[in-house]
Amino acid sequence: MSIGYAACHWCHVMERESFEDPETAAFMNEHFVNIKIDREERPDLDHIYMDAVQAITGSGGWPLNVFLTPDGKPFYGGTYFPPRPVYNRSSWKEVLNGVSATFRERRTEVEQQAEGLIRHVKTSGMFSIGEKKSGTTGSSADSGTESIFSTATLQQTRDQLMATADKKEGGFGGAPKFPQSFSIRYLLHYYHFTGDKTALDQACLSLDKMILGGIYDQLGGGFARYSTDERWLVPHFEKNAI
Repeated sequence: MSIGYAACHWCHVMERESFEDPETAAFMNEHFVNIKIDREERPDLDHIYMDAVQAITGSGGWPLNVFLTPDGKPFYGGTYFPPRPVYNRSSWKEVLNGVSATFRERRTEVEQQAEGLIRHVKTSGMFSIGEKKSGTTGSSADSGTESIFSTATLQQTRDQLMATADKKEGGFGGAPKFPQSFSIRYLLHYYHFTGDKTALDQACLSLDKMILGGIYDQLGGGFARYSTDERWLVPHFEKNAI
């Protein structure tokens, strides 16, 4: 299943390079049931499968390419795959061959992985709030207020963000670099409740670098969806809401 939208540049690139290639299309039609979804028409499905791919790869984006079991459970996925291997990224044909062979030869493992991924996505999406655990008693379980959030998990989230933070240019990870507003907001909230100045400094550095870089629209306001370089200089042409 491939999810995209009309204004997505890389969706059109992958469509032209792979989906419209006769040889690639023939292999896909022989070994897969191919589904195309517009994320603007079905944001609910996009949200579910985006969570799954982010759990698998640690990042997300569009085109969102997800491989599902016959009952619709995701077990592998990614975003853009080139027609030929480049920059340590597997080609789309290599991915198709690998997934097809794995499903045929190790289907039980694939289905087990899909079940585990579904449980992870369900838990991370619901945060265990309002869920009662079977076999438990007491006011916490009865009131449905038990949550996975604790001082330890909040600290762990902060540590994971800081481990990927670019301490020089702001933001998280390398190019292409996305604004990741929720991560910045989390660090600001974390500073508010804990006084952790390192979290505040990283959030402010990210905001300063973004607004001084090329992804900020100096005339109309708002930011481009992402920068193609690590210094926020070259914007992708799509723009987020102001």
